[in-house]
Amino acid sequence: MSTTPSLPAGTTLGQSFEYGLDINIGTAGAPNWQNVRRMSAWAPTFPKVTQDDSTYDDRGAPSEGVSGRGFATSFTVQANRSTITGLYLPEVEAIINASRRKGVAAEIDVRFYHKPNSGAPHPTDAGRSRATVEVTRQNTGNAEIDVFAVSLTGKGEYTPIANPWTGWDDNPAPSIAAVTPAAQIAGKQVTIIGDGFLGATDVKFGATSASAFTVVSATTIVATVPAGAAGNVNVTVVTPVGTSPIFAYTRGA
Repeated sequence: MSTTPSLPAGTTLGQSFEYGLDINIGTAGAPNWQNVRRMSAWAPTFPKVTQDDSTYDDRGAPSEGVSGRGFATSFTVQANRSTITGLYLPEVEAIINASRRKGVAAEIDVRFYHKPNSGAPHPTDAGRSRATVEVTRQNTGNAEIDVFAVSLTGKGEYTPIANPWTGWDDNPAPSIAAVTPAAQIAGKQVTIIGDGFLGATDVKFGATSASAFTVVSATTIVATVPAGAAGNVNVTVVTPVGTSPIFAYTRGA
């Protein structure tokens, strides 16, 4: 009798909507990232560039080495626009404008990233690239929602970036309910239980940052206790939403 292997604790099934794309409507030096709202059908690819690296040792068989990777993607976006100005949303304006220009003006600066419905985002599933744009109207019927089909072709390789996702708009301010086990010394790990931990940028023991920490989920952080004296210390978690109220913890000797 066969059985289905169990998954590790804390495992969840990914969802198709768990990706984000931002358009830089600022400058390269001072980016102003605007999320592409009402997006669907995100389909990134990283086409390879190969070179023949075959030698006599391959005895006539082909051998192609991957010398580079490009970036390309396609997606759809609804054509929402202002009833006052007539303009599309800023990110859609940037896409449309680039698709009708040439030279540098035909390029846009984009970043993409994993943005889960719950739990911690994948820390390295994110990148940034300059890209050229092609746009077509997807729906052309007599009574359909106006939707643009967009294709981006990267210029050169994309740049891996730290995942910038900090949670959905309803991500709460951080709060700590427990820090376990008690009396850990410097270099040992503690588990911080609470809420609103997505996108955490720091974990502090008093005024000293944790030696290392991992955001396991919106409710759990594993942190390494930094150097410091034994006794009472206030633990806080810092996120883009704010800093948690202090949690009293007793360090070991």
